[in-house]
Amino acid sequence: MRMLGVLGGMGPLASAEFMRALTLETPARLDQDHIPTVLWSDPRVPDRTLARNHGGPDPLPALLRGIRGLEAAGCGAIAIPCNTAHGWFDAMQAATSLPILHIVDAASADLARQGVTTGRIGLMGTTATLAMRLYQERMGIECLTPSAAMMESHVMPAVGLVKANRVAEAYAPLAEVARSLHAEGAAAVVLGCTEIPLGIAAGPALEFPVVDTVAALARAAIAWALAERGRDG
Repeated sequence: MRMLGVLGGMGPLASAEFMRALTLETPARLDQDHIPTVLWSDPRVPDRTLARNHGGPDPLPALLRGIRGLEAAGCGAIAIPCNTAHGWFDAMQAATSLPILHIVDAASADLARQGVTTGRIGLMGTTATLAMRLYQERMGIECLTPSAAMMESHVMPAVGLVKANRVAEAYAPLAEVARSLHAEGAAAVVLGCTEIPLGIAAGPALEFPVVDTVAALARAAIAWALAERGRDG
């Protein structure tokens, strides 16, 4: 079976959590049943939100450098545990023959897994992810998003807390935003930034369905690996 490539480092803790989810959710009895994986964790990739919203350095060259490294390692597919990086998805996919597993497709599959097939959903993410409409356009579903004030006062500071390894402090503001979206009529809330599930997991479980996009992408990677294993006999 060909190796899975993980283009990570955005941020490093989210990449580590992806590897943890990939390992825990793989149906395995022993080491050899697990998925061979190469993690390219490069925190030097320029900030995606700064690039999209404030004219910061373009992350694409660093993303492509990682893809070339994963190609050279012999990987058969690539997963990117960073939602905002998918704003450059088309350019990345055009630069490689390897399939890149799209995190929005993984989130859609997880909504279906939880039985959420109709109604509006809540969407939390970075300001860049929301501005690029990554979920709204690809999922084709009505999304309720936090207000600009809540993004500034709650979501983006909480994302920063997780990136600074102050994960427990991120729970309260993130949970407040998720509950507000549910109160507005969201049937489920998609945690569309890979730092957000880490913050939400630091406190009591929420009372409604949520999509952990780190775990959802891990499940998509496992599905790819099992299909590859089936083709290999």
